[in-house]
Amino acid sequence: MLKTITISKEELIQQISLSCQLPVTIRGIANRKIIAAVAEEAGVTLEPEDLQQTADAFRLDHNLLRADTTELWLQEHHLSLDEFEEIVRISALSSKLAQHLFGDQVEPFFISHQLDYTQVVMYEVVLDDEDLAMELFYAIQEGEMSFPEVAHRYIQDTELRRCAGYRGKLRRTDLKPEISAVIFASTPPQLLKPIITSKGAHLILVEEIIQPELNKTLRKKILSNLFLDWLKQQVDQVEVITQFQPESIDQIEQLNYSSSLSN
Repeated sequence: MLKTITISKEELIQQISLSCQLPVTIRGIANRKIIAAVAEEAGVTLEPEDLQQTADAFRLDHNLLRADTTELWLQEHHLSLDEFEEIVRISALSSKLAQHLFGDQVEPFFISHQLDYTQVVMYEVVLDDEDLAMELFYAIQEGEMSFPEVAHRYIQDTELRRCAGYRGKLRRTDLKPEISAVIFASTPPQLLKPIITSKGAHLILVEEIIQPELNKTLRKKILSNLFLDWLKQQVDQVEVITQFQPESIDQIEQLNYSSSLSN
């Protein structure tokens, strides 16, 4: 039994390659280089307060609120303090560059995509029998049964049954188009006639339609999405040259030929 294992940088790179993580790693390096280059070209620089705010947010997100927990986290991820500071610097620079490039585009984007951020609070029971779904719909309307009673009787999933079919806050993209079209045209609170899809007959109680507000959280999310879409386009357009070579095509073809002979 081995008591110690020594891992070299070459073995580390080999493991990244063998685990098929090399494309993700290369893209991450390309992202950093593009961010640094564009920030320098645009004159985007970091102030001490930028780094402090980013470091504080990072520690909060990763529950690194004490020196000892931070030290353990660094050891677990094999990071030095300098490397931790580099993580903070890259994150801060990304945020500041995103604000520089797309800060004035967030509100117009929100306005043009406002419907995408509208949410519904709803309860749902999906039944295999369309006729039964219609019977239950009329039974609820006439006060013979309540929606929670229907949910408790006909929902198979234990957790969903316990919460009476409560689906939480959902956006249009979380729902099938034929369902979202009816839901977002409703006047809550409203019980909808069964909606038929490939999954069955959906008996839905719409409790509330939540109109979106461009608050701090949503603004940050839109800004991040705009920046990430832009960054992906930049990486896709640039030629990435690696200073190492995988197996040659001849070697791969020879391997395939040898494999076919063994079969």
